[in-house]
Amino acid sequence: MSMGGDKLVHSVNNVKTGAPCDTKSLGNFLWEDLPDEKKWEDCVHCGLCLEACPTYQETGEEQHSPRGRVHLVKAVAEGKLDVNEAFSKPIFDCLDCRACETACPADVQVGGLIEEARGQIRQAMPLTGFAGVLSKTALKGFFPYQKRMNTLGGLMRFYQKSGIQSAVRKTGLLNVMPTHLKDMEAILPKVDKPILGRYPEIVPAVGAPKQRVGMLTGCVMDVMFSDVNEATVRVLTHNGFEVGLPTQQGCCGALHIHAGDRETGKKLAKQNMEAFKDYDKVLVNAAGCGCALQEYDELFRNDPEMLPLAKEFSAKVEDVSKFLYDNDFKRPKAEIKTKITYHDACHLAHGQGVRFEPRQLLKEIPGVEMVDLPDADRCCGSAGIYNLTHPEMAGALLERKMDDVPDNVEMISMGNPGCMLQIAMGVEKYGRSEKVVHTVQLLDWAYEKEKKEAVDLMKSK
Repeated sequence: MSMGGDKLVHSVNNVKTGAPCDTKSLGNFLWEDLPDEKKWEDCVHCGLCLEACPTYQETGEEQHSPRGRVHLVKAVAEGKLDVNEAFSKPIFDCLDCRACETACPADVQVGGLIEEARGQIRQAMPLTGFAGVLSKTALKGFFPYQKRMNTLGGLMRFYQKSGIQSAVRKTGLLNVMPTHLKDMEAILPKVDKPILGRYPEIVPAVGAPKQRVGMLTGCVMDVMFSDVNEATVRVLTHNGFEVGLPTQQGCCGALHIHAGDRETGKKLAKQNMEAFKDYDKVLVNAAGCGCALQEYDELFRNDPEMLPLAKEFSAKVEDVSKFLYDNDFKRPKAEIKTKITYHDACHLAHGQGVRFEPRQLLKEIPGVEMVDLPDADRCCGSAGIYNLTHPEMAGALLERKMDDVPDNVEMISMGNPGCMLQIAMGVEKYGRSEKVVHTVQLLDWAYEKEKKEAVDLMKSK
């Protein structure tokens, strides 16, 4: 299957986005930022990962299993397989959900290996045609630039508030769109103004401050879920924390790293490391972003100059639910009477190992009745932009997720915006009635109700 060395080197030299590594290579991986051999050395192909893998569960095909993908990466590294479409498809069909890492007794870091392999693929096989234009426009033209994202958010607000959205839906214009895009438009959240730049750079704590913490506002999060960001700030300040919102921060780079664009991912990582350099804690309310920030040291694994800085930064990053639980959050006194189930976002449960803490936050709210969600940590199919690039597989996973949602719950809680959009789409598509919420929002509502009840009590006196 391997082509000759001269021919391969010739093809590499003509790649516009990368160049063969001058001093290092690894079989048919010839580009900079080589995959880490240690990541596949411990894999014994035991198969315990198979039933944890959503794509293997759907296809039953070995190349779409974690151990199959690890074997493919190893084959390229040993010069037995080219960096070509036969290699690329299984690697990019992976959700990068990390469920296999939870299941693996040898702690094989499949997620990091997949991302490193994607970096090699995109240097060898740059996207062309419409896919290339779309990738360049979205990943390089919008996400890295907060002002452009804000402009996009402003256009979305105009679309929603001007009556255009209503007119488009009534006229049936959406019917010309692919089904998955039409379904996504149907559940677009109400877009409000981002908090970054609108809120002060330091939001004071309520009462005596315990600590100053930095908060990542995110790109998509602040444009489409600014209400969740606002709730997060209120919850943190209510618990005595000053919240820093440095305006120099930017996109976490997760989508770029998942897409194989490690160069842009590193630029964004450096930007965030600089923006939060004066903070001992960096809190994140989006699971995918938090996992990416915690793995900046993995991103700079081959950069001896940046690696120590990346390690120092990654150690400061924490999911907001874990931080609140570990720092004795205030137990709400007001009652929120509801039945709720909790979905584990992949990059929170598998990527960061955070499962217990968000559930405990919810259980501490008076009136909240928790109902277990079967297979709560199985991927919903969102996986960054996977539901856009792989709508068929994402749709199958969403159907399984919605089948598991208990019939008697009123809310589905989670800690990731991509999951919120995907599951909201499932609620709409399958005619269900559950409200999709972020875990921090429930806590915020309880605190706000508590304040209102205290004011009403004072007035009654």
